[in-house]
Amino acid sequence: MRKEVSRLTSARFPQKRSGWKKLKNYWRLYAFLLIPLVYVLVFCYTPMAGLQIAFKKYSPRLGIMRSPWVGFTQFRKFFNSYYFERTLGNTLTLSIYSIVAGFPIPIILALMFNCVRFSAGRKAAQNIMYMPHFISVVVMVGIINQVFGARTGLYGQIYRYFDPSATVPDLQLSANAFRHMYVWSGVWQGMGWGTVIYTAALTGVDPALHEAAVIDGASRLQRVVHVDVPTIIPTITITLILRFGSIMGIGFDKVYLMQNDMNLRVSEVISTYTYKVGLTSTLDYSYSTAIGMFNSVVGLIMLALMNFISRRVSETSLW
Repeated sequence: MRKEVSRLTSARFPQKRSGWKKLKNYWRLYAFLLIPLVYVLVFCYTPMAGLQIAFKKYSPRLGIMRSPWVGFTQFRKFFNSYYFERTLGNTLTLSIYSIVAGFPIPIILALMFNCVRFSAGRKAAQNIMYMPHFISVVVMVGIINQVFGARTGLYGQIYRYFDPSATVPDLQLSANAFRHMYVWSGVWQGMGWGTVIYTAALTGVDPALHEAAVIDGASRLQRVVHVDVPTIIPTITITLILRFGSIMGIGFDKVYLMQNDMNLRVSEVISTYTYKVGLTSTLDYSYSTAIGMFNSVVGLIMLALMNFISRRVSETSLW
């Protein structure tokens, strides 16, 4: 009788298995974690040991461990440099411009797609807007050159069509046009793919809310504003926090490929300056590491600040 009661009790209230027993029983599943774990350790955590050269006068002959310590000299050198204000200002300007111009568009597109009842047309439009996302950076810059080229580009051809005798201003050499071409080409390339997360969030809207709104006489626009938008507000908040967390992470490839001597005063960002200082001109590894570390620390502070503000204003935050 006691054995039967014990068996029934253990069946209804199973005991927690120890960690080693779980590892023994499901070792094949845990083995799948080894590859990403090794990847993270080798390529994400091991290079962090090299950050110490930001506080040293690094010499390849002496190596990382034997190079002399110089404290915050490299950081002070960057803060007192002529390029500090230029690179920091250009980085923040391009980042904030990209967020202001590009962040609302995927949300609006997702709401518009959600309102379309013709499924075939909606899927076709979504696929067309997704395609630019898969264009590489090099090809994207090539498209920009073909469109805005003053001699053989579409812009130059149209300009000469209306005024054959005029000299076509070269937008690619214009410092004022660089920011607009960089930001809006990025918006065009990423707006379709950016709708994926918001479209997925809109699938979680309770149909009963729309039915109740229709009974109350709400129009389609009112249903979007008062039903759809409040539902995806947490998703919008998390996405915005992550965007501000990467505010210092302007892509190096696209800026560097679009950069030239004429637009350098507005196109020199922290990532391109770090590359030039560390690998091309002076080969000052300690200085470039200090700049990169400053960039990462500012990004971390922005992420924590935005998360703090979001947690105080609303109930949505990363942690």
